[in-house]
Amino acid sequence: MKSKYFIIVVLAVLFVITGSGVASAHCDTMDGPVVKAARDALETGNANMVLIWVQEKNEEEIKEAFNKTLAVRELDPKVKELADYWFFETLVRIHRAGEGAAYTGLKPAGSESEPAIPAADEALEEEKLKPLLKFLTESVEEGVTDQYNGVMERKDYDANDVEAGRDYVSHYVEYIHFVERIYKAATEMAEGHYPDATKTTENNTELEAHTR
Repeated sequence: MKSKYFIIVVLAVLFVITGSGVASAHCDTMDGPVVKAARDALETGNANMVLIWVQEKNEEEIKEAFNKTLAVRELDPKVKELADYWFFETLVRIHRAGEGAAYTGLKPAGSESEPAIPAADEALEEEKLKPLLKFLTESVEEGVTDQYNGVMERKDYDANDVEAGRDYVSHYVEYIHFVERIYKAATEMAEGHYPDATKTTENNTELEAHTR
């Protein structure tokens, strides 16, 4: 049981490290947690519900945007919709900047393509962990099995068949790197949600230069 749980934890971390934007994409959808927090904050008038999604240095900017939105959103339905959307964009943009990620606009609800993310959220909402653990266990077993079988199918190649040998080596290297990434994900300290302030500043400066 312990080994199975270990694999599950490894897979979860691996998604973060190798998912190429999986987590960040989750934060810029209209049904993602950041926009959901923004909706709740606007409906209740409580800015603290969104401040947790930004760094302390950005609190005043978010508070100002929040107050401006509250001041105009009740004028008429069209103004409310535009004001709310502007606040969603502002919050998500600043949240992603805090992660050192580029803001590429809000994505429609339901556009999350990585099934692990909504499954993780669903586990929290329903307070049921077992379905998520089963999903992750099956996913990692399938991935490792595919990699392993790919190597084993090519292992007994003819020593005089260089092309077959290279095919074996290619699959072997891919298999080893796959396992290595899992091991490193499990044994190395993961970076916090918000990167080092210096790194974030450098990333944001570079982003601004590209968008001018």
